[in-house]
Amino acid sequence: MEKYFDKKNFSLYFGDSLELLKQFKDESFDMIFADPPYFLSSGTFTCQNGKKVSVKKGDWDLSNGFKKNFEFQESWIKECKRLLKPNGTIWVSGTYHSIYQCGIILQKENYHILNDICWYKPNASPNLSCRMFTASHESLIWARKDKKGKHIFNYDVIRNWKKKPVDKIHNTGKQMRSVWAINTPPREEKKFGKHPTQKPAELLTRIILASTKRGDKVLDPFTGSSTTGLVAFYLGRNFTGIDKEKKFLELSIKRFEDLENKIKTK
Repeated sequence: MEKYFDKKNFSLYFGDSLELLKQFKDESFDMIFADPPYFLSSGTFTCQNGKKVSVKKGDWDLSNGFKKNFEFQESWIKECKRLLKPNGTIWVSGTYHSIYQCGIILQKENYHILNDICWYKPNASPNLSCRMFTASHESLIWARKDKKGKHIFNYDVIRNWKKKPVDKIHNTGKQMRSVWAINTPPREEKKFGKHPTQKPAELLTRIILASTKRGDKVLDPFTGSSTTGLVAFYLGRNFTGIDKEKKFLELSIKRFEDLENKIKTK
């Protein structure tokens, strides 16, 4: 299996995740962060920078119907369980279009669900139809591979969270709750281009610091512009990312090289 890009502790693979995941050895990773297709590119519209735009993110996000969508989610979730170490955990991100399917499959495959996190977006775009509530959050499920396992949770790091921008919901020194107030990616995180479902570095920083330790191996099977990988690399973890779109892997490489230069000049 040939790597598309490999430098230090940051590796990228080009291809279909379902096929590539099968080629990794059992119990290869300590943590997996997965942001699979939401299957919401249905020809509707949303608001972006005050303008009406299509929600189509790419052919990879087109729905194939409930049954095939479910089978797709089930396939990669099964492979991820094989790839996790005995005490490993998985984070799955999604909207109501996908997260409930994923939650059912995680339980079907006997993962042990630890939390569901509400990522509240204070700067979410308005609803153009004015016929329903404004979508201003995404959900994340955090689950352990095995119910009897002993997962990593860096309690003190999270309880004493002081990173900026400050999350107005969390009080430093208190237990962190399962609702996180984090803005969508700022402009500087999109200076080389953007992925349509790009996650902010702040979100991945919290996830990686909470559930891994230095030197751990992190996998993102739908890496996109590799925010997971950039944060993992910066925090001293080993990263492996997969994507079927070369343009997003090239964007990932630009972002990685920019981060590497910033680290060198510190």
